[in-house]
This record gives sequence, C-alpha cells and structure tokens, in this order.
Amino acid sequence: MKDTGGNAQKAGEGAFRKPRAEACGTLLLLCLGLAAQAARASEPSPAAPQDPAAGQAPVTLSTVQVNASRLDLSPFDVPASLSVVQVAPYQAGQPGVNLSEGLVGVPGILARDRQNYAQDEQISIRGFGSRATFGVRSIRLYVDGIPATLPDGQGQVSHFNLDSAERIEVLRGPFSVLYGNAAGGVVQIWSADGTPTPLTTLGVSAGSNDSFRYSADTRGTIGPVDYNIAGSLFLSGGYRRHSRVHRESDNAKFGIDLGHQKKLTIVLNRLNQPLSQDPLGLTQAQVDADPRQATAVAGEYNTRKSILQNQLGAIFEQPLSDDDQLRAMAYYGHRSIVQYLSIPTFAQASPLSSGGVIDLGTKYGGADARWTHRGQLGGRDYEFVLGASGDAQAQHRLGYNDFVGSTLGVMGQLRRNEDDNVNSVDEYAQWYWHFADRWSLLLGARHDEVRFSSHDFYVTPRNPDNSGGVSYGGTTPVAGLDFRPSGHLRLYASYGKGFETPSFNELGYRSDGLPGLALNLRPARSSNMELGAKWKITPMLEFDAAAFRSNTHDELAIESNSSGRSTYQNVGDTRRQGFESSLTGKLAEDWQISAGVTHLRAQFLSAFNTCFSAPCLVPKLPVAAGSRMPGVPENYGSLRVQHGADLGWHEGIDLTGVGSVTVNDTDTQRAAGYGLIGLDTSYTFALGGSSRLQLSARVDNLADRRYIGSVIVNDGNGRYFEPGPDRTWMLGAHLTF
Repeated sequence: MKDTGGNAQKAGEGAFRKPRAEACGTLLLLCLGLAAQAARASEPSPAAPQDPAAGQAPVTLSTVQVNASRLDLSPFDVPASLSVVQVAPYQAGQPGVNLSEGLVGVPGILARDRQNYAQDEQISIRGFGSRATFGVRSIRLYVDGIPATLPDGQGQVSHFNLDSAERIEVLRGPFSVLYGNAAGGVVQIWSADGTPTPLTTLGVSAGSNDSFRYSADTRGTIGPVDYNIAGSLFLSGGYRRHSRVHRESDNAKFGIDLGHQKKLTIVLNRLNQPLSQDPLGLTQAQVDADPRQATAVAGEYNTRKSILQNQLGAIFEQPLSDDDQLRAMAYYGHRSIVQYLSIPTFAQASPLSSGGVIDLGTKYGGADARWTHRGQLGGRDYEFVLGASGDAQAQHRLGYNDFVGSTLGVMGQLRRNEDDNVNSVDEYAQWYWHFADRWSLLLGARHDEVRFSSHDFYVTPRNPDNSGGVSYGGTTPVAGLDFRPSGHLRLYASYGKGFETPSFNELGYRSDGLPGLALNLRPARSSNMELGAKWKITPMLEFDAAAFRSNTHDELAIESNSSGRSTYQNVGDTRRQGFESSLTGKLAEDWQISAGVTHLRAQFLSAFNTCFSAPCLVPKLPVAAGSRMPGVPENYGSLRVQHGADLGWHEGIDLTGVGSVTVNDTDTQRAAGYGLIGLDTSYTFALGGSSRLQLSARVDNLADRRYIGSVIVNDGNGRYFEPGPDRTWMLGAHLTF
C-alpha cells in the first residue's frame, strides 16, 4: 500500500466538493442563537397528543418516564446522556425504512444509510461500533424491551419497524455498561400503545431509484387488550447498480390488562428480506469514474443476501406491594441468512477454505427478571433495582463453494459445517438515592459470564477437527452524581467500566488462514467518564451538553479484511474523547427544532502492526501511536427545523454535516467530509371525524452533492468507499381513518 504521508488521498477531492471545516461549529452557533430567541419568546402552550398522520418530527420528551435508565425518572433527572425522540412514522415523505430517519438532531450517534441493504445500517455511538463491516457492534439494541443484540454482541436494526413506533431512546456514556457485554451505547425503539378509538393508517410512497413503499398500521382497544399492528413492503432498484432490495417488515404489540395492576405485553415481529443485492465497496478511482457502479466481481458472483427472522417476546409486570414491582421478560427467535460472497475460486481451492457462500441458521432466546423497590433512607427517597438475565444463541453454520464448474454465484460443494453456541448469565443492580434537596446519587453494577463453544462436523484428512470454546467474564461498576442548582438546571458527573467480548463474527476466522476459532482474542475493557449539564430554557425547550472520555484496553480491531472475511486482533490501548451538545423542543407555537453536534477524537494510544491482506502469519504493517481510528469523523451533527400544525401545511428542513474519516488504520486514504440539505412539505386534509389525508413531498441532497455516505474499514482490496445518492425525491400519501 502506497504511503502518502501527510498528503493522504481523499476520496472525491476534485470530483467531490468538501464542505467547510466549520460546518458542525456553525450548526452549534445556530442552535444557541435559536435558543436565545426562544428564551425571549412567550411560553408555549403544552403540546397536544400526536396523531399518527400529523407528520411531526422527533421532539425530546423531557418530562416523560422512559425505560433506558430502568428507573422511575424523567430523562432530565438521570445523570447520563439520554435522548428520547418521538417517532413520526409519516413525516413528510420519509421512507420509514432506516433507523437514521428518526435520529436527526441526536448527538453522539452516527447512523449511516449505506445504500446497501445486504449489510444493514452503519451505526456508532461516540466512536463505538465504527469498525463493524456489517451489522451493528459495540452497541446494545432493543425493540419494546426485547434484545435485538445477540448474546455474542452482534446486533442488527433491519427489523426495527418505524410505522408502529412511538419513540426512540439513545443512551450514551458510562451508564450504558449496565446493559452488559458490548454496551458502548444503547438504542431502544418502543411501539405505541393501542388507541382508545380504533385508528388505521394506509400509506404509499414512490421516489427515486425505482423505490416504492406500502404500509398499513392499525391501533385500537378491544376490552382489556390494546393493540398496535403494522406491516410494510419496501422495494427499490437501489442508487448503485446491483443494489436491488425487497424487504417486508411486520410488527405487532398487544397490551393485556390482567387486572389488579397486572399487565402482560406480547410483541411479535417478522422480517423477510428475500433479496438484497450487494454492490460491494469501490476504490477511489472507481468512485471518481462512476459512483453508481458496482464492483465487477459483484456481478460476476452475483453477491447477495437473503434474511428471514421471526421473533416472539413477552413482558409481565406486577406490583408486589405499594413499594415493590416485579418485571419478567422472555423471548425467542429464529434468524436465517444465506449470503453469497465474491471470494475467488482459486482461494477456495485450499482444503482449509470455508467456501464463498455462508448459510446461517440461528435460534436465540432468553429471559430477564427484575425486582424494583422504593423506600426511604434518612428521610429521603430511594429506588433499588435487582435483576438477572440469561441468554442463549445456537447457530448452525454451513459454508459452500460459490461456484459449480465454471458457473459463478451458485451454491456448490459443502466446505464448512459446525454448531456455534453462546450462553450468557448476567446479574445487575442499581440504586438511586435523592439524598439531599439538590443532590442525588446513582450507583450500579453488573456481572457477565459469556461462554462460546464451537462443534466442528466438517472433518477431513486435510481439514482437522476445529472444535473449541472460550469463556469470558467481567464486572462493570458505574456511579453518577447529580446536582440541581435550580428547577431548570442539572449538572452531573458519572464514571463506569465497560466490557466487550469478541462476537462469533470476530472469532470466526483466524489470521493465519487455518480453520477454527480465533481463541487468542481477549475481551476489550474500558473506563468511561462523563461531565454533563441539562438546561430547560423554557418548559418545552432543552439544551444539553456533555464532555466525555473512554479509555479502552485490549481494543478489538480489524487485522485483515479480504474477500468478504475479516480477522481481528487486540491492539492495546485506545481513547475516545470529545464534547456533544443538543437543542430540542419547541421554539414557538408550531415551530420545532432538533439539533445535535459532536466533536470526537478517537485515537490508538498504542503502536501495533496490522496486515495488508489475508492470510497473514505475522502482521508487519506498522500503525503509530496517536493515529486516528478509522471510520470515526472528528466532527458531525444534524439539525431539523420544522413549522406546521396537525392540519394544513407543514414544512421542514434538515441539515447534516459529517467530517472526513480515515478508512484504514495506517491513514493512507480518507473519505472527505460532506454537508447535505433536505427539504420536505406536506398538506393534511380533515375528512371528517378522525379521518385525515396527508399528501407529502421530500427532496434529499438538495444541492446534488457527490459524497461518500459510509466506508468499509480496512478493506483488503482497497474498496473502502460506499457513495451516497445524488439528489433524490419522494412523494407520499397517507390516509388515516
């Protein structure tokens, strides 16, 4: 790999216009200016309950109890960075497909739509999760309290259903570790309860790149049962060639009142994605020539993925007394994946090769029970939570050649057959004590035991039995102190230790090219600190800010990435530190804002060697101490301002800015930063009673900028770049009755 030193090549320079370096700073100044203007304005009236057809954008719920803290506290009183945004399922022309649509204005989190539904969204929080080449790593995910992260730490958001959603919670910083293994942050999506009066919404939208979406959502109450059932179909030809997708998403939530304050919640969801073509990444030269192209081998091998997932979960809640509450949760799911890679046929000639087709069948499930007690100590209120959980993952992994004779992209000879199992047992406790008028203390601890085992059934004279196993354990304490100078201001400090095991995707391949698990990998352990402030400028407008630092020992990083397979290593110490701020709420009657900016510096503190390609017996490519971690921009932010009421016209503008990122550990190439503008408008007609019709239009990337939407970190073929789409449009219609 050519060393370009300080003149590292940047994808798109020349063909791509780089935004001003101060873009994120401008967003922050704009936020503060709007806050000052709102503080001088008259106090707004309380917000009316949101109608699914109203088209309102995310607004922070600063006075509503949420579940991320597991405590009966508002986000404003929790000594942690916690954002809660209402989901607008039918917000002016939004496709309703990607989680990133609901995260505009949330600081700390970076969600990138890769325009590649074979690899899912790319999500990181304060730099955690940026190394993931597919799916979501280092972040815990939940749907209605049901884990969407497998016990090994690998998660995905493709089954998050925005049509039925009410809110998204994003927890950042030290208190994330109370969610266990690989919790560099927590993202939870919650479905709305059924409405007292039945309400049904039918939607259709169409837009650029042959994209169509059809949706239906019905909510209501029948006797003691409230329900919310949603289904959608998304079809798209894709911005890039060879990126067609067919996705079906269904979600149902039933709340059953059992009497005597007992409640049972049943959650079912289904994801069927029979086709998602994978265009693969591009080199810089390919991006400059034609950002819409797919890599040639993507067509030759017909790289693609199919997914089918079904999941059932149940949550039971019962008061044991006036001061005690019991909550029990259980879930079970099955997920099958078949993926065709572009591994060359000559590489599969090795008797140790696992082939170029991955066939995974995963059964997973678990249970969680916790007891909450409220009382007084020293005449002051406290709340205590004690819980335990167990999770299991049984994965049957098959591998096949991706060719038969001279025909490529078809399932051929069996090359891998094994069972990969994970079992975890965890205990946790939290204690919140409001020990003085202006002071409160939050303490917590969690202990995790995670056991990996692999049973190899593909044994030949030239491919030995590679069964094996490994166990990891860790205890993660956390503490937070909150000070209340006034009823409108909170100051807090928190500290916690984190724990992250390798996932099966990281254990799955050894860097020396031999079969079997990479049992030499150690868990990464982190120390996390945060100082923060929360200020209610008006009852409906809040400004939050936090400074943070995370030091990690035995950081897991990519050692080599070639032919669709990644190997990993522990690389010593790293540091992620920075500052984030947000402004959310109502500026005035019918005016709303959601803005967030983040400055983040992520560095390798220890020097190490990495590989250029696989197989790699001895890493020889040096990475200097102080180097930037790849995939992490130093500055990023987003802003949405909108105007409008439930009926009539509604207008909105989105601004997004992301700084440049390095694409590999050695920093020989970078993806340039970018700034994007989105505009939307809608008109809602009252049709009588509760019936409404909303017509909407939306334009994204208004300036038609060329930009790199996401990167594939440390790609061994130099195909790091995934271009974002040019100017796109979408028209929509939603009927509610």
